[in-house]
Amino acid sequence: MDIFGERWAVPVMRELMFGPLRFGELRAALPGISANVLTQRLEGLESAGVVARRRLPPPASVQVYELTAWGYEAGPIFQAMGRWAARSPSHDPARPFSPASLMLSLRTMADPARAADLAGRIGFRLGDAEYLLVLEAGGVTPTRASAEGADLIFTGDAATLAAAVYGGAPLEVLEAEGRLRIEGDRGLAERFVALFPLPSKASQDVAGPGATL
Repeated sequence: MDIFGERWAVPVMRELMFGPLRFGELRAALPGISANVLTQRLEGLESAGVVARRRLPPPASVQVYELTAWGYEAGPIFQAMGRWAARSPSHDPARPFSPASLMLSLRTMADPARAADLAGRIGFRLGDAEYLLVLEAGGVTPTRASAEGADLIFTGDAATLAAAVYGGAPLEVLEAEGRLRIEGDRGLAERFVALFPLPSKASQDVAGPGATL
C-alpha cells in the first residue's frame, strides 16, 4: 500500500505495463504531472524494486524506464482494480484516458464466451502509439508492437475506441465523423467491439464486514 499509495505511482506503472518508455514519453502519457513529480515517482519506484532504468543500445542510446519482473507481476492487480472501478455508480467510460489504459481495459473486460469462436490479429494506431492485439482461445493479448500486417487495424484515439467498445457508438458514425479509420476485416471489427461488456453497477446499500458481494 505504501507503493500504490504514492500519488502518480499507479499511473506510472500502468503506462509501463507494455514495455519501456523514455522520460518524455511517460510525461506525455500522463497529462498533469510535472517533470519534478515524475522524477520523484520514478526514483521511488526504482528504490522499491518496481522500476529499473537502462540505456538502449546504439543507435538509440537513450535512457528508458521499465518495470522489473516483480513490477510486471502487478498486472493482475491492475485488472482487479479495473473490474472493481468499472462497477462504480459514477464510472464514466467516455472519460479521456491513455492508449495503455485502453489496452489494459480490453485485456480486463474481454468476455471469453463472446470471444470463444474468434481469432485474429488486431492493430491499433492511437496517435504516436501502436499496439497489436492477438485474439484467440477466448482471450485477448495486447502488446506494444507495429500494427502492420494485422487482419484489422483501427486508427484513431483511445477515447474514440472506448466510445465504440463501451459506449456503443456505431463504427460507421465514428468513421463518418472522421474520428476513426478501419482497415481490413469489417466483420471482425463489428464483432470485436462487442466483446467487452461492462459489469453491472455496484449497489450503494451498506454491507457488513465479511458480506458476500
